[in-house]
Amino acid sequence: MKNLKTRMDPARVRSLIEAGRLFHSRGWVPATAGNFSFRVDRRRFAITVSGCHKGELGARDLMPVDVQGRALERGRKSSAETLLHCQLYRRFPQVNAVLHTHSPASTILSRRCDNVRLCGYELLKILEGIATHDVEIQVPVFDNDQDLARLSGVVDACMNTGGARHGYLIRGHGLYAWGRTMAEARHRIEALEFMFECEVSAGYERREHP
Repeated sequence: MKNLKTRMDPARVRSLIEAGRLFHSRGWVPATAGNFSFRVDRRRFAITVSGCHKGELGARDLMPVDVQGRALERGRKSSAETLLHCQLYRRFPQVNAVLHTHSPASTILSRRCDNVRLCGYELLKILEGIATHDVEIQVPVFDNDQDLARLSGVVDACMNTGGARHGYLIRGHGLYAWGRTMAEARHRIEALEFMFECEVSAGYERREHP
C-alpha cells in the first residue's frame, strides 16, 4: 500500500484538509462528524478514516479503499459511510471528490421534509447545468439506515429516475455533494449550506412529497 500512498496527489490532500478546516470553522462538521474523499484512480479513492476530527485533519487521516469499499491498508478502518462514496465514484466517472457535512441547517431541514425545494437563489447557478436564479431544484431526503449497502442502493435508484442531481440529505444526518474537483465539491457544499441556512431562518415548513 506504500506505492498507493505515494500516488495520492499532494494538492488534493491539501485541498481536502483545507475543506475540513473551513467546514469546521462554520460549524458544519462538529466533533468527528462528516467524511471526505477524493479519487486516486479509476478503481480506488482516498477517504477519511473512521473517527477523525475534520477540523484537525492531516495526511495520516486518509486511507485508500477500492470502489467496492474494501480497505487497502491493513489495520485501519475507513468512514462508516464509505459505501455512499463508492456509489458516487462507480456511477459518475467524472466525479473526483465527495464531501459530507453535518450542519445544523441540513440536519433541521432533513428532519422536517422529504425534499428540500430551493428556488430564486443566485447561488443556484453554482450547481451543474443551472444558468439562472429563476429555477427550482429539489434536494431529496433519504431515511437514515445503518445498512449502508441498502441506503446506497436507495440513492442509486433515485438517481436512475433523475433525482439527486446536485446533492442529497440523509434524515437527521446531513448533506452529500460531489464534484469534478475538490474545489467544485466544496463550492457546492458551501452554496447548498448557505441556501439551507436561509430556508431555516425563513421558517421553512414541513412539506411531504411523493
